[in-house]
Amino acid sequence: MNEAQQAGLQIDWAGLAPMIIVFVAAFGGLLVEATVPKGRRLVVQVSLAVIALAAAFAAVILNQGKNGTAFEIEGAAIGSVVLDGPGLFLQGTLAVLSIIAVLLLAERRTTRGGDFVAEAAVVADSAADKAQRREDGATEIFPLTLFAVGGMMMFVVAGDLLTMFVALEMLSLPLYLLCGLAKRRRLISQEAALKYFLLGAFASAFYVYGMAMLFGFAGTVDLAGINQAGVDSGQPRMFLYIGVAMLAVAMLFKAAAVPFHMWTPDVYTGAPTPVTALMAACVKVAAFGGLLRVFNVGLASSAWDWHLILTVIAVATMLGGAIFAVTQRNIKRLLAYSSIANAGYLLIGVIALGEAVGQTMFYLAAYGFTVIAAFAVVSLVRDGDEEATHLARWAGLGKQSPGTAVVVTILMLALAGLPFTSGFTAKFSLFTAALQADELGLVIVGVVSSAILAFPYLKVVVLLWLNEPAPDAPTVNLPSPMAGTVVAAGVVATILLGVMPGFLLDIVDQASTFLNT
Repeated sequence: MNEAQQAGLQIDWAGLAPMIIVFVAAFGGLLVEATVPKGRRLVVQVSLAVIALAAAFAAVILNQGKNGTAFEIEGAAIGSVVLDGPGLFLQGTLAVLSIIAVLLLAERRTTRGGDFVAEAAVVADSAADKAQRREDGATEIFPLTLFAVGGMMMFVVAGDLLTMFVALEMLSLPLYLLCGLAKRRRLISQEAALKYFLLGAFASAFYVYGMAMLFGFAGTVDLAGINQAGVDSGQPRMFLYIGVAMLAVAMLFKAAAVPFHMWTPDVYTGAPTPVTALMAACVKVAAFGGLLRVFNVGLASSAWDWHLILTVIAVATMLGGAIFAVTQRNIKRLLAYSSIANAGYLLIGVIALGEAVGQTMFYLAAYGFTVIAAFAVVSLVRDGDEEATHLARWAGLGKQSPGTAVVVTILMLALAGLPFTSGFTAKFSLFTAALQADELGLVIVGVVSSAILAFPYLKVVVLLWLNEPAPDAPTVNLPSPMAGTVVAAGVVATILLGVMPGFLLDIVDQASTFLNT
């Protein structure tokens, strides 16, 4: 009998399996970097990452229906890791979206002109030597991605603020590095990474200070304990107000909500496009998974204290993201401001508390598939070895490459929230839940913001089909099987969740109850 068993500690290893699998694979990827020859390293890394994430998804399915904690001592639950419906659903969503993101990372890693390949480093004369050099470096992106995904999975099931902080740092640090790895655009990429790192460090400091204030108020960092303290704590409520404010700053930074959004356009533009896709989809899921848990489990009893300020932030985020998106001429910056506006819509689900948890999770899944596919298409439209990110270069793409234009049209219509797409279904279900929670004002602002945001999306569609291509129009790279899979998965999910959303809505409805709520 080991010491843990003697102390009465019980560990649900099956419940921890999704995170364990991802972290073990991440450490395995580091060993691959040190031991496997360069010529075989890419195949091994991609296979390891995809298999690990698929196994993590299978482990999540096997944990379906659990509603407890991963650790107990002598029958008393320790709430550091919570296994409940929302946590497991978000872990599964992260696993699926991460598989798609890894395939996009692999595709851009191997293609001529890829984001992670430095042309200046290719000095050999023959084409074969150049191709070999392109195949050699940058495979460290895969273990870094796995570490980030493992942190995201931990973040959405963390039941106390300390575990959540560890997960926050674990998901953030690899992303800081990944943002600076666009070797063809080294300066702008490293500038983006530095901005993200510095602002992220400030956000972490806010988080720690907020955690200290909430501990001073509640005497615990456990979310359920903080919620109970909101009812019967004898400490001054100023500790609660400061703690909630500081904690919200840190978490809203990751969610890219106004006024903590200023890093988003620069980082989305400067980072390698596959990394941007990973951040836009998976980090969004993790950030709002954490926000949903903190406000539903830890701060529900003090909703009156934070409701107004979070409402103001949601309104500013929806309108700010939509208005600034209208003025953008760069497709990646347009998608960045779109991400900010969508953060505002998701904040409606956070403010509505239990009434909208399931609909918020559905929105996260639907948006994740669409935005990854959108960035995948962006990476295929190229001026020579560079991405053609200026919207003027996309003029007439429907006449030059109608298949690509059809895909872009579907994705833009989904992001605009038009019927028969996942964007419409997600917004409709979320706004309906918000109305049931008496958040009429937020819904009105959300509808107005959606109308404004539809303009730049539809402008892209008009540009594709009704304009003439330039004489030196960009080319559209034929997608590899990996890129084709990414785009196909995004488009199919966008259509299916628009016309047949019932199966996923049923799943999120059954998985919408947090433990201890």
